[in-house]
Amino acid sequence: MTENLENTQPNQLESTQPSAPEPKPDDTQPIKPIKKKTARWRSFLIGALGFLVLLGLGGYGGYASAINDRKAAESSVLSKQLMEQYQFALVDVQYGRFETAKQRLEYIIAKDAGFPGVQEKLTEVLVMSVIPTATTTPTVTPTLDFSGAESAYQRAQQLINAQDWQNALSALDIIRKLDPTYKTAQVDGMYYFALRNFGHDLILKQGNLEGGIYQLTLAERFGPLDNTAVQLREGARMYIVGASFWELDWPQAISYFSQVSSNLWDGDMTAQQRLDFAYMRYGDDLFDQGNYCAAYDQYSAATTLDAKAAARFNQATTECYPPTPIVTDVPTVPPTP
Repeated sequence: MTENLENTQPNQLESTQPSAPEPKPDDTQPIKPIKKKTARWRSFLIGALGFLVLLGLGGYGGYASAINDRKAAESSVLSKQLMEQYQFALVDVQYGRFETAKQRLEYIIAKDAGFPGVQEKLTEVLVMSVIPTATTTPTVTPTLDFSGAESAYQRAQQLINAQDWQNALSALDIIRKLDPTYKTAQVDGMYYFALRNFGHDLILKQGNLEGGIYQLTLAERFGPLDNTAVQLREGARMYIVGASFWELDWPQAISYFSQVSSNLWDGDMTAQQRLDFAYMRYGDDLFDQGNYCAAYDQYSAATTLDAKAAARFNQATTECYPPTPIVTDVPTVPPTP
């Protein structure tokens, strides 16, 4: 009995051990597909991140370019504004408005301390503002007696026809004081015409460059300037800038005055006279440095030379272009017997 139990127990024990489940045909291994999907998603994420980085770099480059363009435009606008403020300051000095001129010049220095001529002009204004001015008896100007805006309007027309621009502007001011709404369009047109021509005459006939620029700028408030007036105003501005380099930087003075119309003047010298003078003095500087050929070029560019420049021009010509020696002794061939 025991033997049977012993013989049968192992078999029964073996039969009672849980057997490993047999793999079913539908069972699949999930490990390998998971690895493939993970690698695929990783490469996709890397590509997406690279694209975003490139997109960000491109956007930053465009942003930086736009910033640079904006800064360049702001610099150009600021330069034009400072030039206009400087010209207005010169007009203020001419009419004795030293405090206003001082404020304009200090504004220019705060924006651009290296603006040509502004430091010297501010010093001049400060000195002039503390000099006591002699009290003079003001001249009594006759008051125009107009019965109304219509009479003032007719008077302004007569003055414009007579090309008396300054008194015409005074008559127009009277119209605006009497009735600001009287013939608004016509009065604005008359303002433009009188201011434009007044500025033109101040620059060309009187050599008052600052005053002419000021009147043309006022005319521009009533309408766009014509090409002649625009070129005249730009020429006057260039003349003023060129004069700021006078006796300080001859090459810069030459650069500006060579772009200005030769007949433009400042009441003292024409642009051509200043250009010739700058050529001669720059030639003198080069001559003193021993650069005779460069001095020769500057002397040659001038239309007229003073005595000093003429003497140096001759010497520079000799030094730079020495005369070719002429052979005078020509060997003679003996006659053939």
